[in-house]
Amino acid sequence: MLKIRDLSVHYGKIKAVRQIDMDIAQGEIVSLIGANGAGKSTTLRALSGLVKAAGGSVEFEGKDITGWNAKSIVEAGISHCPEGRQIFPRMTVMENLELGAYTRKDTKNLSVEYDRIFEYFPVLAQRRSQMGGTLSGGEQQMLAIGRALMSKPKLLLLDEPSLGLAPLLVEKIFEIIQNINREGMTVLLIEQNAWQALNIANRGYVMETGSVAVTGAASELLHNDHVRRAYLGE
Repeated sequence: MLKIRDLSVHYGKIKAVRQIDMDIAQGEIVSLIGANGAGKSTTLRALSGLVKAAGGSVEFEGKDITGWNAKSIVEAGISHCPEGRQIFPRMTVMENLELGAYTRKDTKNLSVEYDRIFEYFPVLAQRRSQMGGTLSGGEQQMLAIGRALMSKPKLLLLDEPSLGLAPLLVEKIFEIIQNINREGMTVLLIEQNAWQALNIANRGYVMETGSVAVTGAASELLHNDHVRRAYLGE
């Protein structure tokens, strides 16, 4: 589904991402783990068109989307749920969700999407007229994921969905990610909780200083000595 070859991203003289290769097959959950500053979020931003690549290529469903703008990438079927939620605090829950569907032409079918999102996140149905900024942190994260799903993506990019959440909410968010995946959604997940991320993933990539250092099946990475020492606290 997604093929990344020699992708590089520079911020001035800083080489944030250095010639990485990645592959994601349809229906997978792939986890991208690594320390802060390793280049994980920059990779997602390059995939979603928020930053320009300095080199390399990105192919999605057989199409070269390198250099496409963010709107075109969303229309192609890639949706990005950014780190820090980035909801619109002075808009209601419904207005935030509506903005997630701004590229869709089949606006008559949006009610189906709302129902699906409210099924995933029942609390959002109860808060539909509430301003986004008045929601709890967990509710805002649910809204951010729901908004990303409103474009009906084929590939969902999730950047630190559990950041700052209480353990019970973290469990809930990961359960929802698995449910979304079971229904056919492909997911590329960045997550600070490496154990939890690899525990639900098919495969994983470990980034260090802008490069892919280790890759493999998630079960293999959970037992990799380097990964266990560096990212699993063992």
